[in-house]
Amino acid sequence: MGFEPPQRLVRALGEMYGDAVAADWLGRLPALTEEALTGNGRDLSVERAVAPGGRSGLVLLVRRPDGTPAVLKIAPSAAGPEHERAALAHWNGWGAVQLLDLPGADAAPSGGLLLERLHHEVSLRSLPEAKALLEAAGTVRRLWVEPPAGHTFETVTERTARQAGPMRAAAEADPVLAPLVSAALAAREELVAHSPELLLLHGNFRQSKVLSGERAPWLTVGPEPLVGERAYDLARLVRDRVEDLIASPGGPVTARRRVKKLAESLDVEQERLHGWTLFRAVESGTRALAEGRRQTGEVTLEFAGWL
Repeated sequence: MGFEPPQRLVRALGEMYGDAVAADWLGRLPALTEEALTGNGRDLSVERAVAPGGRSGLVLLVRRPDGTPAVLKIAPSAAGPEHERAALAHWNGWGAVQLLDLPGADAAPSGGLLLERLHHEVSLRSLPEAKALLEAAGTVRRLWVEPPAGHTFETVTERTARQAGPMRAAAEADPVLAPLVSAALAAREELVAHSPELLLLHGNFRQSKVLSGERAPWLTVGPEPLVGERAYDLARLVRDRVEDLIASPGGPVTARRRVKKLAESLDVEQERLHGWTLFRAVESGTRALAEGRRQTGEVTLEFAGWL
C-alpha cells in the first residue's frame, strides 16, 4: 500500500465497530486499496492519504491516467458506501461532490468511490460563523430532492428507531441521563407520527462536510443518505462548533437562536427542527459515551440540555 492509514481512522473504526472488526478490515486494506485503484479500468496512481482524514474510511488523493486529479474513498461495508454512491449518482454534482465513475459502470470494488477532487483543507468551518451558516443553508437546500425510484435508502423513522435502543440502554446504565433520553425519545415519537415530506437527505450535514471546490464554491461530501424531512437534516447543523458554544456565556441563547434562524431561512417548522435537534444531540452524546469519547459525549449532552 505504501502508506499507513491515518490514526484518526484507526481509532474511529475501533470505537464504532470494535477492535477485532477494525483490525480485520485494516489488515485487508492493502488488498482492498489495490483492487480499488485498478478495478473498473481505473488505473489510478496515488499521491498520498489525506490526514487526519475522516472517521468512516480511507481517503486518497489520486490521479487518473490522463493526469486529472481525483479522490478515492475506501470504506468498510458497514459504513454504507453503496448508499453513498447511490446518493451521489442521483445528485449528479448538484450541491455535492461529483461521482467520477462512468455512468452504468458496476459498483466500485471494495466500496471505493472515485470522486472529483475538492480543496479538502478548506471547509465552511474556515469562515466566520454567520457566513458559514448562510453558505451551509444555501448548499444543503440543493440536496433536498425527490429520491430515485426504487431506492433502498433508510427512512428517518427506520434509522432513529434503530438508534433508540442504545439510547434506552445508556439511560438504564446511567440514571442521570434518563430525563434527557426520555425527552429525546418522546420528541421522536411525536415527530415520526407524521412526516411532512419524504426527500433525499444528506444524513450527516454539518459545516465540515462542505468543502471548497473549483466547479462550485461549496460542495457537500460524506453523505449518510436517508429519506425523510428537511428538519432532520438541519438538526446536526444547529450544534456545529458546539465547543465554542459551551465556552460562551451566551451559549444557550445562541443555540436557540440558531434553531429559529435556520428554520426561518429554510422554511422549516421551528418546533420540528427543535425536536430533531434534541433527539440527534442526545443520540450522538450517548453514542460518544458508549464509544469511550467521554469529552465529546459530555459536551454534546450539555448542549442538548439547553434545548
